[in-house]
Amino acid sequence: MTKQIETMAEVAALTVDENRLFYSATHDEIAQGLTTDIYFVKTMEILKAKGLDDTIVCAEIFGRKDGIFYGLDEALNLLKGKDISVWALPEGSEMHPKDVVMRIEGKYGEFGLLEAPLLGILASSCGWATAARKIKEAAGDSPITCFGARHVHPAVAPVMERAALAGGADGASCILGAKLFGREPAGTAPHALVLVMGDTVEAAKAYDEVMPPSAPRLILVDTFKDEAEESLRLAEAMEGKLQGIRLDTPSERGGVRPELIKEIRARLDQAGFNYVKIFVSGGLTLERLPILKEAGADAFGVGSFISAAPPIDMTMDLKEVNGKPIAKRGRIPGKTDSPRLVKVM
Repeated sequence: MTKQIETMAEVAALTVDENRLFYSATHDEIAQGLTTDIYFVKTMEILKAKGLDDTIVCAEIFGRKDGIFYGLDEALNLLKGKDISVWALPEGSEMHPKDVVMRIEGKYGEFGLLEAPLLGILASSCGWATAARKIKEAAGDSPITCFGARHVHPAVAPVMERAALAGGADGASCILGAKLFGREPAGTAPHALVLVMGDTVEAAKAYDEVMPPSAPRLILVDTFKDEAEESLRLAEAMEGKLQGIRLDTPSERGGVRPELIKEIRARLDQAGFNYVKIFVSGGLTLERLPILKEAGADAFGVGSFISAAPPIDMTMDLKEVNGKPIAKRGRIPGKTDSPRLVKVM
């Protein structure tokens, strides 16, 4: 088991490699407690000096907003090997403000140092999963793919996209995020391919030639020409192979508008290409997505709505010490009645 940092002297002696490539914490650094708040190290050192680090406590974690509970797997991995008992909501459960989502019983010294990373895992994962659930509900039966990796630090991109899949997203573009969830990553090609190739149709033909049959023939149409014109050019050139066109019109040109979707749908249908789907991405929100779906969009790529979702604040309270109900002012001492909790460790 990884040795945790225990004293202020160890903190003072800690050095970091000035040549490390990335500033994100490694798995070992998280397990050691190096991402915790310094006051937990102080607390542990004081309690140990007074012979109180083995005090038996009951701690409860609750969230402060409605949402979807997620992040339990990572939370349990953080606590793995500790001599404690843990109860939690099943992953994917709905949670409401002040609902207890996790209860830990055991010696405070076994887990107290890890409060900050434990809460951080749950807060972020619940926030991302909740946002994905909301946007999926807005999309209904239309597929949603998470495109959020570019909006967050790469160290947490897989965590975010895995949470998005758990929340209801149908696909994720981040390779590691999808693989960690047991899925294959989803996505086609960026504007860069079209720009380098110099023509949308030529880029589509090259994509079709090089990519395996399993890769969707879904091509961007807003790089060089009018989107409706490019959609027809593509459909004709691909000779039945085109599965869909993607609209990602930038805000500088007004973004993807309902009127544009309606025009493209009508022109494709009139030309006999009713099988070609319309995939929309770029700045999608709960308000915009239903409007674009009603206009004829078939599927969506959602980025910042999920990736920029605020964490759902989590709080850990001690509710018993040595079997005696206790709590700070403003909180009710003793275990909270939480019949939905199940033992997980």
